[in-house]
Amino acid sequence: MSTPLPFIDLGAQRRRMGERVDAAIRRVVDHGQYIMGPEVRELERKLAEFCGARHALGCSNGTDALGLALRAMGVKPGDAVFVPTFTFAATAEVVAWCGATPVFVDVLPDSFNLDPASLKAGIETAKRHKLHPTAVIPVDLYGQPADYPGIEAIAKAEGLWILSDAAQSFGAALGGRKVGTMGLITTTSFFPSKPLGCYGDGGAVFTDDLRVAGLIDSLRVHGKGSDKYDNVRIGANCRLDTIQAAVLLAKLEIFRDEIAARNRIAERYNTLLQDMVQVPRLDPGATSVWAQYTVVVENRDAVAAKLKDQGIPTMVYYPMPLHRQTAYKHYPVAANGLPVAERLSASVLSLPMHPYLDEATQDRIVAALRAAA
Repeated sequence: MSTPLPFIDLGAQRRRMGERVDAAIRRVVDHGQYIMGPEVRELERKLAEFCGARHALGCSNGTDALGLALRAMGVKPGDAVFVPTFTFAATAEVVAWCGATPVFVDVLPDSFNLDPASLKAGIETAKRHKLHPTAVIPVDLYGQPADYPGIEAIAKAEGLWILSDAAQSFGAALGGRKVGTMGLITTTSFFPSKPLGCYGDGGAVFTDDLRVAGLIDSLRVHGKGSDKYDNVRIGANCRLDTIQAAVLLAKLEIFRDEIAARNRIAERYNTLLQDMVQVPRLDPGATSVWAQYTVVVENRDAVAAKLKDQGIPTMVYYPMPLHRQTAYKHYPVAANGLPVAERLSASVLSLPMHPYLDEATQDRIVAALRAAA
């Protein structure tokens, strides 16, 4: 068996900038402000500047970021929130936290993102169930923004607000609009394997709405008012700790360079693989941060097993759509069904992707896939 490769080589990034990250952590240890210290505010300022949002608020993780957004908007029982079924469970679970109903919709076969036509069908399903259509959560899967122009037109016509789940896409853009400025609220995750990841859990919420920003700032610190001992609403403990903010500040310095590297690697994958598998394609005007490089392949499980024998790791994001999982199968789905998501869940395969993937290693991955597929 060949020497196994890393799926995401965080060690290579560590070798590049470990000293800078260590110095950033030491500064926090020296000043001792471990919770909501100055690095948190600095990170929020730089994140907002990076993407063009008026307000950025750090929080404990990407799931809490979504939950804070829904709570700030008063989502409640009887509300329908539309969620793509082909995504991670966090997008739907936060809807259930609020007592609202996730209504599952299908995705597009080429971008893997929410299908606006299925959203229309999901809205009709919600109305038949006597639910109030309230919000839609497009997920920017694998790093590419969803079809926001198509989604926005439907949302405007139906009175929905948009919560952009950018857990995988921070740093991308669509039609000149940067992720962080789409929808009323955008959330992201800084889980270590994300394109911009910390050394633990972390997340952020972005909005241009001052009122919403104020609500989220309160909710993430136990519903604080003028201070944390003046609680004006029921909140939670969803703060981003200072050490994680310091790590992110250091990594943000090289983030644009890493995004450029990811795009070079993805383009080379496409060139080398397009004759044998369905390679990912970007929508017109879209950029991606390539959180995952995902192909569609027949006999997926057999192909993955052969790659593993050659030391090539792969992952499946996601092997079962949400509407088929035990916790979510009782929730409504778009009336015309979810066939694309069901087909993709049996055929998507993600290959190693990170900014430090050199051409020789990429050639080894491609050769192994060609032999297996």
